Amino acid sequence: MKKFLLATAATALTAGAAMAASHGETVKMGIILGFTGPIESLTPAMADSAELALKEINAAGGILGGKMIEAVRADSTCVDAAGATAAAERLITSDGVAAIMGADCSGVTGAILTNVAVPNGIVMVSPSATSPGLSTVEDNGLFFRTAPSDARQGVVLSDMLNDKGIKEVAVTYTNNDYGKGLSDSFIAAYEAAGGKVTINAPHEDGKADYSAEVAALAAAGGEVLVVLGYTDQGGRGIIQGSLDTGAFETFMLGDGMYGDQLVADLGDAMEGSFGAVPWAEGEGTTAFATMAVDANINPEGAYTRESYDAAALIALAMAAGGEATSAAAAAKMLDVANAPGEKILPGQLGKALEILAAGGDIDYVGATNVELIGPGEAAGTYRDYIITGGAYETESIR
Repeated sequence: MKKFLLATAATALTAGAAMAASHGETVKMGIILGFTGPIESLTPAMADSAELALKEINAAGGILGGKMIEAVRADSTCVDAAGATAAAERLITSDGVAAIMGADCSGVTGAILTNVAVPNGIVMVSPSATSPGLSTVEDNGLFFRTAPSDARQGVVLSDMLNDKGIKEVAVTYTNNDYGKGLSDSFIAAYEAAGGKVTINAPHEDGKADYSAEVAALAAAGGEVLVVLGYTDQGGRGIIQGSLDTGAFETFMLGDGMYGDQLVADLGDAMEGSFGAVPWAEGEGTTAFATMAVDANINPEGAYTRESYDAAALIALAMAAGGEATSAAAAAKMLDVANAPGEKILPGQLGKALEILAAGGDIDYVGATNVELIGPGEAAGTYRDYIITGGAYETESIR
């Protein structure tokens, strides 16, 4: 009974906040990302990209007759589920956000969704939580994402190895929902294609010394080491330890390892290593790149495009639903994201709002060729890259 009463009170509080947002002059949107933790070098550009979409909407006059959208940032830490949950609760109870752009890493995203968003009826759109498990979580129709799940990434990584004729690899993954899900997906695809995994070893983030993990990986051997971790934490530590001992010279990197700082710090030692990260090509990607450069945002940063799209979708779905509430956004998310309707690119959010206000339909293409294909699931493509001359060079888009 106590739990029921608490849930009822929380729901009533959220409903009151949502009602106030729908009638006030400012609508608050939570942006919860790992500003500290294993991907802290990536998240500032992600947050800036999300806020770039909100600035564009506000410059066009806001939503629903002039309501401005205010971003409220919170730290997910990427890895601390309790801390992320508390931060999300504050966004709702103290800040009164009407929706959440985020979270980022899969474990904290699942925790926030289950413990905060669903009980309070708050819509979430994650730009980067890729665990396949999030596609089947009980979300009451409140969870969406603009990045494809790791069920797809695992196949892409396997295909890359097969194309290069690499038949035997060692694998290490960060010991959480993201790492385990991606590892399972990759190994299933790779072994089905005839590849051999010599070892599949988890690693913990935040350690000062990874010599034991590197020794185990080296003993198992492999043509390359597949690193499914985080660029600012254990994944980087594993690579550094491997280079220091000569255990491995070439690495295949999952999306969490993509970042300019890794290449800048390790330099020539990363030459010839390769990997994949969600990516897109087309008019929308080009339009976003122009806007991002003008705003001093690196348009090729990991999940910057997806963050812009996530924030834009929330605002446009509210506009389509006629209320600045999570309920309205959830009900209209698939409608604004998919055909039919007039295609909308970055820089055209004002045009989209005019069409919606007139009762028309839009098909939000955005920066990543957005297509939402099911509960918590997005279609998407990946950049197959190789590190050459201290920079990421695209080999193909898959």
